[in-house]
Amino acid sequence: MSVATAEDLFIDELKDIYSAERQAVRAYPRLTKAVESEDLKEALQEHLEQTKQQIERLDRVFEILETRAGGKTCEGMKGLLEEASTHAEEIERGPILDAALIGALQRVEHYEIAAYGTVATLAEALEQEEIHELLGETLQEEKATDEKLTEVASAVNPEVINHGQEHGAEEEDEEETRAPKKSASKSAKKSRR
Repeated sequence: MSVATAEDLFIDELKDIYSAERQAVRAYPRLTKAVESEDLKEALQEHLEQTKQQIERLDRVFEILETRAGGKTCEGMKGLLEEASTHAEEIERGPILDAALIGALQRVEHYEIAAYGTVATLAEALEQEEIHELLGETLQEEKATDEKLTEVASAVNPEVINHGQEHGAEEEDEEETRAPKKSASKSAKKSRR
């Protein structure tokens, strides 16, 4: 699509967001299965339902504009969701994975906040009142989701710290168990001489 006018830019940005939201709807169920924290699972499930409603709002926006919704892939969202999926594959299930996914999901929310802020402002400039209201509603939901993820992080992060300390203590115990063996073998070598 050629972008030559404000209207063209507006539609292009809307198509990008539409693609982003559809990608999120496909990714959230997989990510929800990977998390351990019940609060995080609940936040993801709530946001999945909210995202479906946001897509319906975008469908309404495209209806008002008499324009087709699809036809573009949001590469930014694709990359952010791939990063989250990589965490889910590479990090053992538990508090550390939950914290990593919260970070990845907050990056997704910040991306969406920026995108919806942009199109809401364009809608206002283009005097598209109904569309401005629809996009503004979604923008507020994205901000609320980001705040919710911050709250969940406040509960998960202390578990991450404790997990790290416990893991560090386990490694120290293993080193102490190995250390006397090394000392004993050195003593044996000295006595042989």
